[in-house]
Amino acid sequence: MNPTEAVLASIQVGLPRTLGQVDAADPMDRCWTTAFYKEPVSGPVALSRTLLEGDGQADEVHHGGPDKAVLAYSTDHYPAWRQELNLPDLPSGAFGENFTVAGLTEADVCIGDTWQIGPEVLVQVSQPRQPCWKLARRWRIKNLALLVEQSGRTGWYLRVLQPGTVEAGMTLTLLKRPYPQWTVARASEVMHVVRHDLDLAAELAAIPELAASWQATLRRRVQEGRPGDTTARLVGENG
Repeated sequence: MNPTEAVLASIQVGLPRTLGQVDAADPMDRCWTTAFYKEPVSGPVALSRTLLEGDGQADEVHHGGPDKAVLAYSTDHYPAWRQELNLPDLPSGAFGENFTVAGLTEADVCIGDTWQIGPEVLVQVSQPRQPCWKLARRWRIKNLALLVEQSGRTGWYLRVLQPGTVEAGMTLTLLKRPYPQWTVARASEVMHVVRHDLDLAAELAAIPELAASWQATLRRRVQEGRPGDTTARLVGENG
């Protein structure tokens, strides 16, 4: 049985910054603007409908907004990544997440779940995270976004149903699970692995609580009868 409680192990926020050199020969060294560098926050943090206080997005087309107000990632994945990437000091927030959560993974969380954090905040699972080229640039590992996608250790996004104050150490409690058959892991698999299964794509797209961008992508896939190309997202400006 999936856990119905977990712990908000840490909170991270960060604002956009521009890094790199305009004329660098290596694409990994060229200029880019990112809010990927998240730093831990101690004490209470205000959470609005769209973001945590002190947080921001460099690319507001693909990040942020009501459906992607908060990115959550599991502490359970860090030991494996530290070993696989040979980065023994990989810190919480390394995957750009705002919430690092202990006791939940993509197999334990479902699309449409409503979770209470502490005494007042309510959040809802909206979609799996789709890693992009900026994750690879952050750690200078060109195939890291692809590795994250293939591993299924992607993380997930939350929309805020009831704003309030959050703090590391608070308990997350499951209040509602309308789609127990649609774990984040399964939704990610439909989007990225069994990409030609149009029946599953249509079933997932029909979930009202699924993020609007995912609904649109899956419906377009069903209409066209084929999945789209993800190269631009995974490779991007890393060449």
